[in-house]
Amino acid sequence: EDDDYRALSLSGHVGFSSLPDQLVKKSISRGFCFNILCVGETGSGKSTLINSLFNATFDDPVSTHFLPEVKLRAQTYELQESNILLKLTIVNTVGFGDQIDKEDSYQPVVDYIDAQFDAYLQEELKIKRSLFSYHDTRIHVCLYFISPAGHSLKSLDLLTMRRLDSKVNIIPIIGKADSITKSELQNFKNKIMFELVSNGIQIYQFPTDDETVSKINAIMNGHMPFAVVGSNEKMQIGNKMVRVRQYPWGIVQVENENHCDFVKLRQMLICTNMEDLREQTHARHYELYRRCRLEEMAFRGIGPGNEPASPQEAYEAERSEFYLELQRKEKELRQQFVQRKREKAAKLKEEQQQLLAKYERQMQMLKEMDLKLEKKKKVLEDEIAMFLEKKANAELLQSQASISAPPVSLKEGKDHK
Repeated sequence: EDDDYRALSLSGHVGFSSLPDQLVKKSISRGFCFNILCVGETGSGKSTLINSLFNATFDDPVSTHFLPEVKLRAQTYELQESNILLKLTIVNTVGFGDQIDKEDSYQPVVDYIDAQFDAYLQEELKIKRSLFSYHDTRIHVCLYFISPAGHSLKSLDLLTMRRLDSKVNIIPIIGKADSITKSELQNFKNKIMFELVSNGIQIYQFPTDDETVSKINAIMNGHMPFAVVGSNEKMQIGNKMVRVRQYPWGIVQVENENHCDFVKLRQMLICTNMEDLREQTHARHYELYRRCRLEEMAFRGIGPGNEPASPQEAYEAERSEFYLELQRKEKELRQQFVQRKREKAAKLKEEQQQLLAKYERQMQMLKEMDLKLEKKKKVLEDEIAMFLEKKANAELLQSQASISAPPVSLKEGKDHK
């Protein structure tokens, strides 16, 4: 009534009440994925705790304390429980806190988380996406292991958690909590929470908006950080095989809430809030990374007048700016083309004039040569005419001489000869 909506009462069964069942069936057939990042110093019990959480033995080789840099090792396993398939990815920080210079020990962890976000973003930006079949490797929860050796958090712990709190859901854990007494453990917990709050580090808080789990989650938020104990060794106590740690003075049962907070962690992490961790990763941390990344990729969401705008409006504004720049460059290219065309025409005209002048010089030389040849031809013709005249005169004289001379007898000719 407040929203002015019309409420209709159905006269019979329609069928949309089966939507939750359809979603359940679809989710079961598709399966789920859950990615855990374990951050902590070598020997803090990361691998043992993961084995205890999922009641399995995962392949995780023992690392040394002499690695020159921090490396991240990711391993994916497929677990099945009651026909529910879970694709579990465990990312372990190898060599964390073992270097002499620990200033940049957190950087490989940050780079790995950003790389998984970027891979998912690139899949989203594809023209043909396949997000349903895409293996989502984004980190859903970070189990940060705190060593119980000191009385407060180390500088490396504070610096690393400050860098990670905006990128992943952080759940602080005190590893190997059986190494300190209960009174020391409670003081250590209070000291850790005080330092986290005073340094402005945001850790994951179990949601209290759901009525079904709000009470238990509110109680569990007061138990953080969880003091846990893990073990790969099992012992039969009564009629049940339980994970224990044996000491000369007795045993510590991993699943005994009087001994440690392992059951609380497993209940909150896997049974109650796993889906909320997945949703927080997508709706909060990934959206923050996506927004910053798209701003770097020119989707800044700012209009022409620096007013907030949608990515589409920002894209249209940048598109208009791009076309204006394109037109300006096209105009410059046209002007350059006209200028070069003019220069080429002037050069061609100059070359044509040079060729024409050369042609005229050569024609003048040919005319002069023709005149010289004409003069030589005239002189030669005069000489030929004079020669013919002399020849004719000589022949005339010879003929006259032969007519005027007396005939000579044959005998006189012989005698003369």
